[in-house]
Amino acid sequence: MAKRDYYEVLGVPKGASDREVRNAYRKLARKYHPDLNPDNKDAEARFKELSEANDVLSDAAMRKKYDRYGHTWQQVEAAEKAGANVGSFGNVGGFGRTRTSRTTNFGGGVETDDVGDLFEQILGRGRGGRRNGPVRGRDIDYGVSVSLEEAAAGTLRTFQMERPDGSSQNLEVKIPAGVSEGSRVRIAGKGEPGGGGSQGDLYLVVGLLPHPRFRREGDDLHTTIEVPLHQAVLGGEVHVPTPKGTRLALRLPPETQNGQRFRLGAQGMPKLGGSARGDLYAEVKVVLPANLTERERQLFTELAALRGA
Repeated sequence: MAKRDYYEVLGVPKGASDREVRNAYRKLARKYHPDLNPDNKDAEARFKELSEANDVLSDAAMRKKYDRYGHTWQQVEAAEKAGANVGSFGNVGGFGRTRTSRTTNFGGGVETDDVGDLFEQILGRGRGGRRNGPVRGRDIDYGVSVSLEEAAAGTLRTFQMERPDGSSQNLEVKIPAGVSEGSRVRIAGKGEPGGGGSQGDLYLVVGLLPHPRFRREGDDLHTTIEVPLHQAVLGGEVHVPTPKGTRLALRLPPETQNGQRFRLGAQGMPKLGGSARGDLYAEVKVVLPANLTERERQLFTELAALRGA
């Protein structure tokens, strides 16, 4: 079955922005993530298709080549590395074998008007799809769910991998702190075996589990803290939870308003591959008193009179 167009896979137009591509991938990846669709081969295949499309369209250089050459872009890239002047072919269009009226002479004097023939000769393939040289194994994508706490601190995952000889091995992989939805963790040489060439790589594709208290935006975190009415009016100290399980003291000023946000600098998620951190934002939710005593009701009545209500 022919590959679907990557833009069609993600449901975005060809001119979509990086943000639109990213948001489309995240939405669909959550829907088809293997952990949320156990034993569903269709969902697993869809997730792999989404990951492949996102890998290409989220990378500016790869996307530019895909837009020009379609699904033959990797062959074009390999041909360029082999020293061919692929640019002389103009816009290949990228779907299937495309013929052109031009001929090109390079290397050992090869002439062809068939882009597919050119790629076969550059990449070491014979007629009929046979390869004359060693073939590298395919890469494998594997979905893994990570909690917010694990993403904040880093974590380990153990997998049982099948060796080329059919035996199994336990593989322990470190998932670094700061990973986000769609992050890919590469484990070199743990993909499919090659045909005389090196083994492919294994990529763990991260899916973030929802959290009951925190909402993540990039490296920043957002949470809500409940504050009694009298404390919002008079001010005072409240405590803000963190993903580490600790609580930070926050001094509220008098007359804090409902919905007011406070920034706790460098208390958010760690930045992947660095030492800096995002910020933590605490939004105040003022809690009105219930089950008032008679005295409390009198005080509110007096307050209403003083305020001219």
